[in-house]
Amino acid sequence: MRDTVKGNTNGFSHNGTNGTTSNSLPSRLFSVNETPSLSDFKTLCTGPKPAHYSLSSSVISNVPVYNLPNYSSLTTEQKNALQDEWYHILLSGPGVFVTKNLYTNKALLEKVNGSFQNIIAREKQASGKKGDHFAGSGQNDRIWNSFSKHCAEDPTSFLEYYSNPYLPLISGAWLGPHHRLTAQVNIVKPGSKPQISHRDYHLGFQGADSCSKFPKALQEASQFLTLQGAVAHSDMPVESGPTRLLPFSQKFEEGYMAYRLKEFQDYFLEKYVSVALEMGDGLFFNPALFHAAGQNDSKDVMRSANLLQISSAFGKPMETIDTYPLIEACWSELVERYKKEGLSEEVRAFVGNAAEGYPFPTNLDRRVPETAGMAPSSEQDLLLRGLKEGWSKTNVLHHIQMMRDDSKA
Repeated sequence: MRDTVKGNTNGFSHNGTNGTTSNSLPSRLFSVNETPSLSDFKTLCTGPKPAHYSLSSSVISNVPVYNLPNYSSLTTEQKNALQDEWYHILLSGPGVFVTKNLYTNKALLEKVNGSFQNIIAREKQASGKKGDHFAGSGQNDRIWNSFSKHCAEDPTSFLEYYSNPYLPLISGAWLGPHHRLTAQVNIVKPGSKPQISHRDYHLGFQGADSCSKFPKALQEASQFLTLQGAVAHSDMPVESGPTRLLPFSQKFEEGYMAYRLKEFQDYFLEKYVSVALEMGDGLFFNPALFHAAGQNDSKDVMRSANLLQISSAFGKPMETIDTYPLIEACWSELVERYKKEGLSEEVRAFVGNAAEGYPFPTNLDRRVPETAGMAPSSEQDLLLRGLKEGWSKTNVLHHIQMMRDDSKA
């Protein structure tokens, strides 16, 4: 028999078993109505200095720079020591480092650039708009999924390019083994404006309201599931606008709630740093670091980078679920329930359990976000839309299949 407290209709006691009230506990969520502390953010970003990273060749504006030797010359102990330093930088240090001479074969990079140009030219002839996260459509040249497209265009240079043993050494320092590499090319033209400052995937690609629904622990955990990188495919003098960086900003707990706010964007513009890169250099950073592509004020530098987005092996479920037959089997009954209950908590719960709520991975050539920097629709979005608009089973399944087809590489 369940005990109740008089006047408490939900059946829960106002007092916990330890005698404390439930509302004495802190909220698990950040509130969109409570502004993160800019003062705390400033203190975090300006107070610390990088630890001494003995294997780095220099530190430029708080960004450690590593002059990489030939990989075959490294001992196991030296590789471990490098990974220890990179891990500390990403976790507790400035959150970003540069690797000079990541690629030393300039002829290879020129050949890969030729493949990229072929892909860009071909895609420009195709109809449809192109999306670009955090920047207006069509301002720059962008190749989504350059990883797969490069392979299809020129398997020989693809094999040589991604055989670089430094890539798994760097990625493994943060993500451990079995990570998954994806890539996107961005070519920023002279005169192009900068991006707004932001954090990256996962939570960085969602709006503030959506982001606020993720508990604080997951807002912290997101940064441990990916690593951001870039390989310079052209020289990038400072005037060409190499990535703007705010060292130590990855450590701000409320950063995913804060980066969209004007006062934080203004502070970023006051304090960001940039490091010039040469063709073949690499830049790697914690995805929670506040950063933005810079403004290209050069006269003739087509600033070109292959952006590496590397994901942890842990970002996958234990079992494979095909949601299509689940939706097919239950749609008619779900519609009847919706007609009786509206968008009840029970209807929402079923949609949340039976359909995918996260729209990635996807194909951003075909599934262009409606707003720069935001995510495309998910399966759950389609089901909710279908319920509200009275879609038939045939219609909802058509939309789900079209989404799947458009999401393929």
